[in-house]
Amino acid sequence: MTRTITDILTFKQKALQWAAQFEVACYLDSNNFTDPYGKYNTLIAVGVTDELTAKAGDAFKQLEHFRQKYNNWVFGFLGYDLKNEIEQLSSQNIDGLQFPDLYFFVPKHIISITNDFVEITGGDPESLVQQIQSFNLSASNNQPTINLKSRFSKQEYVDTANKIKGHISRGDIYVTNFCQEFYAENTEINPLQVFQSLNGISPNPFSCFFKLRDQYILCASPERFLAKRGNKLISQPIKGTAKRSADKVQDEINKKSLQLHTKELQENVMIVDLVRNDLTRSAKSGTVKTEELFGVYSFKQVHQMISTVSCEIAENISEVQAIKNTFPMGSMTGAPKVSAMQLMEQYERTKRGVYSGTIGYFSPDGDFDFNVVIRTLLYNAENKYLSFQTGSAITFNADAEKEYEECLLKAKAILEVLGAPSIG
Repeated sequence: MTRTITDILTFKQKALQWAAQFEVACYLDSNNFTDPYGKYNTLIAVGVTDELTAKAGDAFKQLEHFRQKYNNWVFGFLGYDLKNEIEQLSSQNIDGLQFPDLYFFVPKHIISITNDFVEITGGDPESLVQQIQSFNLSASNNQPTINLKSRFSKQEYVDTANKIKGHISRGDIYVTNFCQEFYAENTEINPLQVFQSLNGISPNPFSCFFKLRDQYILCASPERFLAKRGNKLISQPIKGTAKRSADKVQDEINKKSLQLHTKELQENVMIVDLVRNDLTRSAKSGTVKTEELFGVYSFKQVHQMISTVSCEIAENISEVQAIKNTFPMGSMTGAPKVSAMQLMEQYERTKRGVYSGTIGYFSPDGDFDFNVVIRTLLYNAENKYLSFQTGSAITFNADAEKEYEECLLKAKAILEVLGAPSIG
């Protein structure tokens, strides 16, 4: 059923609250960004017809079978530590969240919103519309009181970043993404309200509210990992960040500085080369191309440098195989990819888990779209553990103190949602 909704913003807010009642729900919001590869403004999946939970080992094989069994709508996420299945890697760091490495589900109900049109699949569409429209929007703005801690002090982060630069000087790697965790224990939040606040403060094109029973992903991501549109694969890695300014002149200066910044250009082009190489594994010969290099896009919190790489998918490559061939995404690893991941396991202090992973969907027409899980709060309501991570690219020209400040800049919206607490 397709129908026109006059007040689409209110409908979306009510649909999110309605979705959050279910044990499993996925709410994907583009926040109306103009995107040549986007197909929906908002996509909502709720309820479970069937589901797949897997650990690194044979998770991609299980997902392949699951997708073959259900050649319709399938939603879910892949955690960063699936790298241990793809490569000879391991993860021994702390994991306070205990999310699965992979989770996908076939939903009972699908709501897709494009412009002012709402399409509902599954169940009684008219009844579902009435249920959603009858919701009274909650007006509570209670901010949680969070005792936020860090796995690194500023000095520890700087010292470690400089050690990593030593590896770059020796030629072990060229670039890497060095991440740190901020966390709170014995903490209770209202995940729905926190996501609504985060999405209001930082409305990004790959935002997501994902509820897996007692585990929540509250995501304000600006980055696409990989999409399939017909016979075309598209990846849009982000490398390069500059802060916004309320002063229009200064804001434009910040944007221009990003476009000309040697270190940011170097890291972007290195990751573009890596992504091109990854896509080659799934591409028809000679079809990999860089559609845009060093594009600078402005979001509410930051300017970002985004490049677009695409290819035609080879006929013998399945959807799942195409994802596996490029996972984890180069913007969150470094180059060479395996060496960078090995080093980060040595220097980071937390398992990345869902952070640096991806959330998205497979659709009945064989297309898919997956984001990069960054600018994201993760919460386990059962053990009351709240966590978010931020990372920065370390290159030969990196200034370790500036990289630490970039981590905090990327965390700005999350810190604001959490009441901008001091970090212990």
